[in-house]
Amino acid sequence: MTSQPEPIPFAAQAIPFTQFLDSGQLSAGYLASEYVAEQFVERLAHYILSVHTARYTIAQLSKLLEQPAPKAQVFFFKCLKETSPEYLKDFAPCYYGFMNEFNSVLFT
Repeated sequence: MTSQPEPIPFAAQAIPFTQFLDSGQLSAGYLASEYVAEQFVERLAHYILSVHTARYTIAQLSKLLEQPAPKAQVFFFKCLKETSPEYLKDFAPCYYGFMNEFNSVLFT
């Protein structure tokens, strides 16, 4: 009797960031719960800070960030600020666009 290997939990799977940024679409599983969405945007923040800016545009990033809930969007910028505050200015157009839309969730 051969036992099947345990499937890798969704939150622990590799995320194809380049594919998501290119297509502008997230797989439904990344928005399935608040926890998974938070984990996704935290990992996205680290990915964005670790790759060369020629691999994505602010427009691609904005399109991707429109999909999670507003709280997760705010969390993305919080992660950017905590991880690398000096680079937050590079994301100013995206940051201010989202913050203006979602100022009601800034203090939640």
